[in-house]
Amino acid sequence: MGSMRNASFYSNIPKTADNIVGTIYLLFGIFSLFGNIVLLYVSYQKRQLLRPAEYLIVNLAVSDLAMTLTLYPLAITSSFSHRWIYGRHICTFYAFCGVWFGICSLSTITLLSTVCCMKVCFPTYGNRFGHEHGRILIICAWAYAAIFALSPLAHWGEYGTEPYGTACCIDWHSSNVNRVARSYTIALFVFCFIIPCGVIITSYSLILVTVKTSQKAVEQHLAGPPKNNNVQIIIVKLSIAVCIGFFIAWSPYAAIALWAAFGSIDDIPPLVFAVPSVFAKSSTIYNPAIYLFLKPHFNNIVVRYFTVLQRYCLTSCLCLDDLHRCLLNSLFKLYHSSFKKGNKPICNSLESPEQGEKCKDTFECFKHYPKCCHEMLNAISYATPEEITKKDQKSENKNDKKAIRVIVVGQKQCDINDLEIILEVTPV
Repeated sequence: MGSMRNASFYSNIPKTADNIVGTIYLLFGIFSLFGNIVLLYVSYQKRQLLRPAEYLIVNLAVSDLAMTLTLYPLAITSSFSHRWIYGRHICTFYAFCGVWFGICSLSTITLLSTVCCMKVCFPTYGNRFGHEHGRILIICAWAYAAIFALSPLAHWGEYGTEPYGTACCIDWHSSNVNRVARSYTIALFVFCFIIPCGVIITSYSLILVTVKTSQKAVEQHLAGPPKNNNVQIIIVKLSIAVCIGFFIAWSPYAAIALWAAFGSIDDIPPLVFAVPSVFAKSSTIYNPAIYLFLKPHFNNIVVRYFTVLQRYCLTSCLCLDDLHRCLLNSLFKLYHSSFKKGNKPICNSLESPEQGEKCKDTFECFKHYPKCCHEMLNAISYATPEEITKKDQKSENKNDKKAIRVIVVGQKQCDINDLEIILEVTPV
């Protein structure tokens, strides 16, 4: 590959721009790692309740996390080094992972929009979507992405360094001069941007139309606006967020692909090529954020665990505050006893079992200081999160002076559990 010569491994943009790009990648990597791990953890916690369509959300988190772990460390270090520092073979590996995981995420979003459209707009067919169908679609997404990722290795298209020099992707120069490479770039533009974009827009447009139509029907039936339209609001927010995120992430790469195929690529400044890479990597952040904050099943678990974590952190901070006060108090008494004559040192009242003599000076007292603080810390009672929960339960039980009998009647239909709870108050 002519573009993979050693001279191309040096950055072609200012060092300040490289540092800015490296800092952006560093922030993206931190947030992406945290968001996708949280999304996978929440999915694991509700693994028994996962619906078939939510398998695609888990697959999206896996592909985004894989992109984070394989691309960000190489891109960050190369940006701060002002050149690609890993050689030709790692450059090919970097480009392969970027194309494979990126197209897999894009395909997963497209399939997810289609499944959601089937369930909302065509429930007769959508309700037949089962766990096996979800697994088959996940395999199809990875296979579809692998076709375009492996093609440059089979010499349909080429991998090379980006024109700005600190990352690797499709060789845009080859696409500009080579017919075979150009056909690969055009295929990417059509099958990995135009078609997915059309499917996503069509699916969410049908969803919004169906939601609007059902809302009008409910208003006519109730002779007024419905009091609870949270479901419709969530669907609208989710649809708009997915569409906007898709366009922000992949539109710059689509523009570069068109320019590389039909325009003069030498007229594009190298810094411009860094923009599509930054926007494409931003998808690893907003994908988990959309589903963690806008999907009720995931959001409820996040809020529950965040509340527990917040209570635990608060308890830990209170313990650290008590420790800090203990240290300040002991140091103050030690300082006061060393400069005021006639006063006993702080450790005199706590004689060790081996020696009953008193501290003679400040340094000897400081030798026994850890024992003093240990005694003071033992005198402080700390409340663990479990104890706080037990106390809350005891206080609630004390206030309850009536016995409540709860009868739960359940009926499972498809993926929805209908529960009827009857409360009967029986005097004690």
